[in-house]
Amino acid sequence: MRGASKLSQAAGSSPSFETYLLLRIGTRRCALPRAAVREVLPLPRLWRPPGLPRPLAGFINLGGEAMPVLDLARLFGLGSEAGDAEAALYRHVILASPALGTSMPGLLVDRVLDLVRLSVAQGRPLPPEATLNGCATAELPLDDGFAHLLDPGRILLAQEQAALATLRDAAQARLSEWAVPG
Repeated sequence: MRGASKLSQAAGSSPSFETYLLLRIGTRRCALPRAAVREVLPLPRLWRPPGLPRPLAGFINLGGEAMPVLDLARLFGLGSEAGDAEAALYRHVILASPALGTSMPGLLVDRVLDLVRLSVAQGRPLPPEATLNGCATAELPLDDGFAHLLDPGRILLAQEQAALATLRDAAQARLSEWAVPG
């Protein structure tokens, strides 16, 4: 992960602390466990074939592989602040750690904010109406408010994962047609 100087400081943290990546999705601050994040990319050029589901922002060519990218603001029904061109410049794609499996799509967020180290015991349960369709598992207190802790394994339902795999296969076939023999 680029620019992760705070991460190296947190590497020697005690077992009761965990590092989280803070991000903004629409008007909400959320967090992902650092262990779930492989890399944060500045918003790359996405290609979006016609007929994709609304939450699928498109695909990126990641080393010859078609990587689907989910727009989390659309998926969770949150207003995105990326409507204006200036705000869109700061959007990021989060790539999941290989430990979560290769089928995990890229996650488009409005902005990555920071890395923070918090005590695991500080998390508070969320009422069902605040769980972002069951994807948020806890509320993490911060100095200036809170963030919803997202569970990457809950972002897509099994049916959505199957549909996404079919769309990814079609995008990969299209990308492969344009591969230059080397």
